[in-house]
Amino acid sequence: MAQSSVEAEYISTAAAANQAIWLRKILLDVGQIQDGAIVIWVDNKSAICIANNPLQHGRTKHIKVKFHAIREVVKSREISLEHCSSEEQIADIMTKALSKGKFEMPRLRLGVHKKTVEEC
Repeated sequence: MAQSSVEAEYISTAAAANQAIWLRKILLDVGQIQDGAIVIWVDNKSAICIANNPLQHGRTKHIKVKFHAIREVVKSREISLEHCSSEEQIADIMTKALSKGKFEMPRLRLGVHKKTVEEC
């Protein structure tokens, strides 16, 4: 269980990195070579700093070692962590209660359009 929002974001980022590397290996098995780092968009600057900083300090000592594997893939440039503001997070439509205005923008970016009863 995460003890802070930074830790939760860091753990989620580590899980996303593991999945991205796994998918890259599958693509390699079928002959599709992926060049460059895989970009993972994170909306928590502190989580990005923890992944980029190899020093262990008091705020991260309680995070399990297995989640710090992300530091190695960032260092080896397999993964690139980029900041994405909360307003740009499309996934928020699936995870948060949003006002109508904040709901419509990510819905359109996902390509989901509102239909009327007559159109159905």
